[in-house]
Amino acid sequence: MCMRILDVVRPGQHGALTVREVPDPVPRGDEVVVAVAGAGVNRADLHQRRGLYPPPPGAPAWPGLEVAGMVVAAGPDATWSPGDRVTALLEGGGYAERVAVPSSLVLPAPDGVPLVDAAALPEAACTVWATLVLSARLAPGETVLVHGGSGGIGTTAIQVARALGARVVATAGGPERAARCAALGADVVVDHREDDFVGAVKAATGGRGADVVLDVVGAAYLARNVAALATDGRLEVIGLQKGRRAELDLGALMTKRASVHAATLRARPRAEKARIVAEVAAHVWPMVADGRVRPVVHDRIPLVEGARAHDLLESGAVFGKLVLVP
Repeated sequence: MCMRILDVVRPGQHGALTVREVPDPVPRGDEVVVAVAGAGVNRADLHQRRGLYPPPPGAPAWPGLEVAGMVVAAGPDATWSPGDRVTALLEGGGYAERVAVPSSLVLPAPDGVPLVDAAALPEAACTVWATLVLSARLAPGETVLVHGGSGGIGTTAIQVARALGARVVATAGGPERAARCAALGADVVVDHREDDFVGAVKAATGGRGADVVLDVVGAAYLARNVAALATDGRLEVIGLQKGRRAELDLGALMTKRASVHAATLRARPRAEKARIVAEVAAHVWPMVADGRVRPVVHDRIPLVEGARAHDLLESGAVFGKLVLVP
């Protein structure tokens, strides 16, 4: 039996994604095979299409870091069974009709969320929990600055931080996107096209600054992110949309007793990712169940039109996430 995948045949821009057939995956050990109802689209997929973000050893060569669907086969050591509705965090291969995934990276599909839309949750939820909570130790009553509040990570971070009892300042481009971030729970939203986020954070906190900054921008924001931090503040860098290299004023960092932490999710050891998935199941999934956190899906696009999904994400017009539907 064969399945369709959306593969990167020539790393680059348009035309790099092509539908082709490969053999169906067979579960081994604790793996399950999931019939994909939806696959989340992430910026990491764009980098992989360009040849800048290769999959880790052993992962499928085609993109896709998260899916939702139904278990259709299970290995002898699997903890899930055929018929289970699930979501999963992947090391790759989500742009497909089926995917094999270790049981430890599988979560139950949340009740009350359409199965297709649940595909927009695993990558963002795991990234947000790993950075805001496990690394930055965001506490109730603290202030967090979320850059890119209208993106897939940002829309999730706003909701999770609010559910944790934090005060949320978010940045977004334009008044319409800013208003939508506010509707998700951001207490203050800064239109980064018009206003200075450092001044806005200082004004919102009585001059104190943000306890935590979650940054997807990278080099272009480094100095201003440090300026926006409160004493003992924590800067979490999870994206490099505007550059990899910048000068860091260590004196400013030392004066504030602040820290900078940078991380990705995909490259972590599987055991570490399994721990994050377990934390998300225990702490974020109840937020989804009671409606405090919901996937924000901009559009659902057929798998065969994946190139259009990539173009749309690159355009900057997406609010939340895109989901590919096989």
